[in-house]
Amino acid sequence: MKKPGNNFGKFAKKKSNAAIKEQFKQEKRKEKKERAAFFDQKKAEARSRFTGTANQQTGMKGQAPAPVSHNRPETGERMPLNKFIAHAGLAARREAAELVRQGLVKVNNETVSEPGFKVSAKDEVRVNGKKIFLAKNLVYILLNKPKDYITTTDDPQGRKTVLDIIGRATPERVYPVGRLDRNTSGVLILTNDGELAQQLTHPSNEVKKVYHVTLNKPLDKKDFEQILKGVTLEDGPANVDVLAYADSKDKTQIGVEIHSGRNRIVRRIFESLGYDVRGLDRVVFAGLTKKNVDRGKWRFLTEKEVRDLKHFGKGK
Repeated sequence: MKKPGNNFGKFAKKKSNAAIKEQFKQEKRKEKKERAAFFDQKKAEARSRFTGTANQQTGMKGQAPAPVSHNRPETGERMPLNKFIAHAGLAARREAAELVRQGLVKVNNETVSEPGFKVSAKDEVRVNGKKIFLAKNLVYILLNKPKDYITTTDDPQGRKTVLDIIGRATPERVYPVGRLDRNTSGVLILTNDGELAQQLTHPSNEVKKVYHVTLNKPLDKKDFEQILKGVTLEDGPANVDVLAYADSKDKTQIGVEIHSGRNRIVRRIFESLGYDVRGLDRVVFAGLTKKNVDRGKWRFLTEKEVRDLKHFGKGK
């Protein structure tokens, strides 16, 4: 597959070919410069803080360690129960709130059903009978997910999960931000930062994603224009932000930019018009790409990338 910078050169009515090429060139030069400076600065620290095992797991020689957050909750700080669960690395805040509402959470041996119930690290919090603790360090990982892996922390059916790929990357318990279905590959973030996970998945922030879609037949002009106008699915209207032929000579290769986080939204858009999605790869998520990360490999985010993520969203 070609690199995203070469594939998405004809974003319809939104961006010119020349503008996109120049944008990717500038981003590539900027990323290369920042990466070189970062690794030069952190080289000694990486050697001392991480063993060779962690480097072997990433498949990236000289990988810098995950940055430690200095604004993690203090021991005596009181916070909503769902936020506590998120900071323990068990689930994102919205998922944690649902666990509380289902009566699966106990605080000091009493069942609590209100996600906003205030607790601190001094309280004993159990989810499904298991005691949880606040994460000591905040960890941020970018994974280039391959097909046939599911984005859950564990699976009763024994299928492979994305956590099997990162192995012993960190002693902290991390979880995927958002979902990629089993047959979708590409950029996926894993973290134990519940605040960031909430920010990146909340619909109001309109976080952008770019997908490379492979169809079973060429996308004709009429359907191309219909997708730009919007299609109606069983759960309501679906719109894309940008649509492009990724390869001018092969119209089965499509680029889609979208901000909706609805389940299987990209697949369903094309299926509603009679197309079969043979391949779906997320090449950009919240400004992050899979450049220099091979399929099935991962790396820690740099400090700058984490800062950028925390300011990523609508109007930012």
